[in-house]
Amino acid sequence: MNPRFEGKVVVITGGSRGIGLGIAQRFAREGAKVCVAANEPLVHEAAAALRAEGAQAIGVQLDVTSAAEVKALYARVAAELGEVDISVQNAGVITVARLEELTEADWDKIMAVNTKGVFLCCQEAAVRMRAAGKRGRLINTASGQARQGFIYTPHYAASKFGVVGITQSLAKELAPTGITVNAFCPGIITTDMWAYNDAAWGKLLGDYQPGELMAEWVKGIPMGRAGTGEDVAGLVTFLASEDAAYITGQTINVDGGMFMS
Repeated sequence: MNPRFEGKVVVITGGSRGIGLGIAQRFAREGAKVCVAANEPLVHEAAAALRAEGAQAIGVQLDVTSAAEVKALYARVAAELGEVDISVQNAGVITVARLEELTEADWDKIMAVNTKGVFLCCQEAAVRMRAAGKRGRLINTASGQARQGFIYTPHYAASKFGVVGITQSLAKELAPTGITVNAFCPGIITTDMWAYNDAAWGKLLGDYQPGELMAEWVKGIPMGRAGTGEDVAGLVTFLASEDAAYITGQTINVDGGMFMS
């Protein structure tokens, strides 16, 4: 594969599994120096696997809701890999519950990780990009629920609509510096999160066996299948490339046609 990101430094939060790991693998194959970051020890295994395939990669365990830990993340990346060129804000969590059972703690956690975490990482990455004179890329993970809220997840929908708002606001502020800010909305992707969604929504929406609700939803996708991390990585690496230098403030669906807007 053409090493179009040779020498570029990429940070991917939520990079230990699922969409984030798929993105990390694609950047690594295209020559980037990669930091995968996540709030679990598995992130070190993910980084080791990237190194085993020949990539220059590090794994950092952190809490993206902590400004101090976020600052430490980018400082370590600068020390070990170089100043960041591309930062992918992908860390995210979800819970599913009926309105009367949705707790304040759930609300606060989802908003903190999915929205505040995106802001903190964008903030620190942008500060470093500007200081280094880099025309960098900030890429944020939104969701199909940034297009249309689903049942039993008002907190998750709010958090992802918030990601779109952050993306648009920062795109306007950073455009004069050459830093672009974009987001993407993944649909149904074969990840651990969607396995949880299948089970949790299946319990609340009916007597579904594992996999049945997911299969029902997938039938409604025009392209007839769930997405993969590689499907998402194709879009993210495009947004990170020079081919997307004139694209900013956009939120792009990658969902096989679930939502068309």
